[in-house]
Amino acid sequence: MKNKIIPYNPKLKEYARELRKNSTLAEVLLWKNIKNRALGVQFHRQVPMLDYIADFYCHEIQLAIEIDGNSHDFKYFEDTDRQNKLEERGVKFIRFSDSDVKNNMFSVSMSLEEKVKSLKTPLKSPQGDNLKQTLIQAHNRIKPFIHKTPVLSSSLINEIVGANIVFKCENFQKMGAFKMRGAANAILSLSEEERQRGVVTHSSGNFAQAVSLAAQKLDVKAYIVMPENAPQVKKNGVKTYEGEIIECESTPQAREATANKIKEEKGASFLHPSNQDEVIYGNSTAAIELLEDHPNLNVILTPVGGGGLIAGTALAAHYFSNNCKVIGGEPMEADDAYRSLISGKIETNDSFHTVADGLRTHLGDRNFPIIQKHVDKIIRVEEDEIINAMQLIWERMKIIIEPSCAVPFAAVLKNKEEFKNKNVGIILSGGNVDVKNLPF
Repeated sequence: MKNKIIPYNPKLKEYARELRKNSTLAEVLLWKNIKNRALGVQFHRQVPMLDYIADFYCHEIQLAIEIDGNSHDFKYFEDTDRQNKLEERGVKFIRFSDSDVKNNMFSVSMSLEEKVKSLKTPLKSPQGDNLKQTLIQAHNRIKPFIHKTPVLSSSLINEIVGANIVFKCENFQKMGAFKMRGAANAILSLSEEERQRGVVTHSSGNFAQAVSLAAQKLDVKAYIVMPENAPQVKKNGVKTYEGEIIECESTPQAREATANKIKEEKGASFLHPSNQDEVIYGNSTAAIELLEDHPNLNVILTPVGGGGLIAGTALAAHYFSNNCKVIGGEPMEADDAYRSLISGKIETNDSFHTVADGLRTHLGDRNFPIIQKHVDKIIRVEEDEIINAMQLIWERMKIIIEPSCAVPFAAVLKNKEEFKNKNVGIILSGGNVDVKNLPF
């Protein structure tokens, strides 16, 4: 294949030919499933790009398929660095292990088909009166299954910041986080037939518990794919809500492959923690409630992780407020959303060294267009600023929040002049924290 967009080291050309002649068994098996436009797009084998050779590459959608076998294991750090440089140029990667291809070809094919489909579909931000009505319907739908959480304030905090701040306390939500809203709406949006077949998600955090609890309340079977090294306390939470845990290797590829396998074997509906319309619409209801109680807010801030909460909040502000801005707070050590707004494409993180463990994920193709269109900006904060903000809320408001929730408040403390004399709403996203391992 002539790669006209991304240059390559000419020395790799001959090496790529040799690799094609000596393909591994896994490469041969996958090639049989994707060649000749089997997925509606044309893939090529062993394509040299920069200083890297992709196992398979489709120029039309800029998608590279990688099969991680021994050759990658021996050069893991070098390959990761080369792949990161390609991602900076817009190349998307989907990765499968050698064993996945050999033993779970159906799941691999399904994952790849969904990836190709998503990349071929233009990203569109939903809009119009129909969407406003959809958000209202989502709110009415989930009301019997959620708490209308309180909105609290602190005179001392207002004095410190010089603004009127109100906190929407989703740390008091059922299962302890806003995730209950999106999970409940996603399950309630399914048909009765779909509910009877159950739901499946992959998560090691709050969404795993949210799906389990929402499913339990609706008498729906919940299959929760969790990495084998997930904290036992989180597994216990899922079991409390009668979710069935299926453990897998601690890799994104293993999570997706396992979830896809369950989806096909059980007929279960897949629920994404942050990149699914029904989840985003459910998440919007926290800000809808906040704006009902405080319609004169100038700005609402949320933390930014996978993007589901800030996207829902942005839609709520757009349709239910009088020119209220939405701003995100993000750790400096995991600032993919900040960089995504600058570059215009979804960025990923090289570093995950942040105490805000719930914000280590990246944006998705459903929430990113909403964020691009309706979010004013994202403010980055340092680790000590997150910890100080968390401690201040614990000490002055006497409520438990997790580190991720403190990030937007840290953004306000860092930029007091920007928020001075304004009416500010902050969504406290959750309170599921290990009290034996506090950062302060």
